Amino acid sequence: MSDQHSTDLHWMRQALALAERARSEHDEIPVGAVLLGPDGQLIGEGYNRNIIDHDPSAHAEIMALRVGGQVLGNHRLIDCTLYVTLEPCAMCAMAIVHARVKRLVFGAADSKTGACGGVFDLIGDPRHNHKVTVTSGVLGELASVTLSNYFRAKRGRPLLPLPASHCHSDGGGVE
Repeated sequence: MSDQHSTDLHWMRQALALAERARSEHDEIPVGAVLLGPDGQLIGEGYNRNIIDHDPSAHAEIMALRVGGQVLGNHRLIDCTLYVTLEPCAMCAMAIVHARVKRLVFGAADSKTGACGGVFDLIGDPRHNHKVTVTSGVLGELASVTLSNYFRAKRGRPLLPLPASHCHSDGGGVE
């Protein structure tokens, strides 16, 4: 396993832990995000807060970007990496581009509103003056099941089993 892949797994696990906080503490849709600064250190984190903040823009990515901007004292997040458990929507994709984030790593694809190669590819549009490197599918199966189970529980449906790799340290899940 490469150092980059190992790093990606570590930070995606952190984002998944934040997603779990959103669900367990606030009954929010479980999406979490972690922002690393240019030096690879944690500078921002967030999880969905739409419901508790009465704010349609309070997505996990936006919350992490806001904190990171405050930490860096800049609206430009040059050379930063954002980890998020779900493929960003159009609003978040454009915030990532405008913030000049260097790299985006996401877990589950979003077949309904994904804007980073899923339904749309706003983040990769060649007309932007900034290019974001995208890595998708990191712990994607676990992130997907986590989201599906949130909605299944809301509808009183049986939960899906967690991926078999959930308990292993081979990169397949949260430990």
